[in-house]
Amino acid sequence: MKRILFHVFVLLLAVSCISNKRITYLQNLSDSTAIGLEEFIPFAKVDYKYILQPFDIVQIDFASSDPELVEGFSFQRPQQQGMMMGGGGGQGSDPLYMNGYSIDQEGMVDIPRLGKIKIAGLTEDQAKELVQEKINAYFKDDVYVRLRLPGIRYTTMGEFNRVGVQIIYKNRATLFDALANSGETSLLGKKNQLFLIRQYGEGTKIHQINLNDRALLASPFFFIQPNDILYIEPMKIRQIGTAENLTSSLALFGGLFASLLLILNLVTREF
Repeated sequence: MKRILFHVFVLLLAVSCISNKRITYLQNLSDSTAIGLEEFIPFAKVDYKYILQPFDIVQIDFASSDPELVEGFSFQRPQQQGMMMGGGGGQGSDPLYMNGYSIDQEGMVDIPRLGKIKIAGLTEDQAKELVQEKINAYFKDDVYVRLRLPGIRYTTMGEFNRVGVQIIYKNRATLFDALANSGETSLLGKKNQLFLIRQYGEGTKIHQINLNDRALLASPFFFIQPNDILYIEPMKIRQIGTAENLTSSLALFGGLFASLLLILNLVTREF
């Protein structure tokens, strides 16, 4: 009986263990081209200029040597709004949502004095040039326009240590920037099955990415884009329990095994 319990414990221990190959990033996998250390890895030739879409929010600022010229282009912004900064997971209020310019369903932004201007379908630079042309026709004096997306917004779901809407305040960010900004994946996340849901104009596509594979560095999906959704499925081992790490799981199995041995020892002494 003791031997049977021992084999059961060993089996449970084997099932609860996770191979390093399943949790280690950037490996040279057998089904990919080997990439050595210090080897130069060129980025994939992809146009990473984001195209503005309906329901995006952009920040548009105006500047001039004569402050009175641009006063009419600014909304009244209470100073307390600047203190309401939204964090990951949708907590708090986002000042950009309150103060930015929202692109409507027709792709228009409504700018004071200039009226509605269609910027959806354009890059940030193209949209800036268009607004600059409109304001140059309105004023004889020079008024400088700055139009930009306020960082890269993306959403994490599944086996991330921090899920929700995240923001990276950079013009370009990699998948590993997104992972680090989201508190990394949990130990039980399937790193070889990261689903990237990306918007393309009139619809979306789902791309599957293997974070274990070093070939990812040359992938066209190495860089994230605004509005990306990252989802990681849990490993099947999570079905055994809700423990967040192997230490607590093994402690649970060890305690059960010790209890069974104690009961077995007491029972055998009675007989």
